[in-house]
Parts: sequence; structure tokens; C-alpha cells
Amino acid sequence: MTHEHYMKAALREAEKAYEEGEVPVGAIVVVNNRIISRGYNMVEKLKDPTAHAEMIALTAAFNSLGAKYIPEAVLYVTVEPCLMCAGALHWSKVGTIVWGAADLKNGHHVYTDERNPFHPKTQVISGIMGDEAAELMKAFFRARR
Repeated sequence: MTHEHYMKAALREAEKAYEEGEVPVGAIVVVNNRIISRGYNMVEKLKDPTAHAEMIALTAAFNSLGAKYIPEAVLYVTVEPCLMCAGALHWSKVGTIVWGAADLKNGHHVYTDERNPFHPKTQVISGIMGDEAAELMKAFFRARR
């Protein structure tokens, strides 16, 4: 399977968020080429500012695997993780993080001065289907103006 294949699954999660009036970010966790968890933003639905797609997908992955560290996992998320999610990803020791669109306003890079906030062994891949993820975000905010 390719990164694009899995990012399409994360985009489907983001579309669920969009349909529910949430900021359209979606995430999945993959282990051994199998999706073990999914998440999308539920901040408004749960009235919880920590209910980001990554956090929901990570929690489900920890429960699925019965572990708090997931170095064998790949997290796919449609938009660059924020600082909070970057911290959770650091502590999870996730093996690889793949994201689509950069988040120039709220992405972790805004606060980290280009330092890597993730676990030192974590591989980071960005820009996978970034145009599609960015367009979904733009459509969401255009519809709200």
C-alpha cells in the first residue's frame, strides 16, 4: 500500500468532520499495513479542545494494541499536527508521521523554531495529498464566512 492510499482514508475521516461542522482534519493509525484506528476532529461535538483527530486516533490505537508506545505504527493525518498533538505523538513514540497540508497558523512548527518536537526515532513525511487536504480546509472556512 502507498502513502496516498492511507492518506485517502484519513481524508475520508476529515470529510466526516466537515459534514458534522468540525474543522476537517482526519487521522488514521496503521500497523503492519492494516488500519487499526481512525479519528476526526470532534472538538465541537465533545466540547473538548483536546478532541483533535490525532488524539482520538492515538487513543484508539493504544486501546487496540494494549500499549502506550507504538513505535511500529504510522500515523496519517491530513494537516500538520498542532503543538499539543506533536507532544502526544512524541510521547507515543510513533514510528512514522505522515501529514498532508502544512498548517501555517497553528502547526507545531509555529512554536518549535524548526526543531523536531517528535521522538528522535520518528520519521516524518509531509506533503502527501497536501493539496486535497488544504482544499477541504479552505472550503470549510469559506462556507463559514
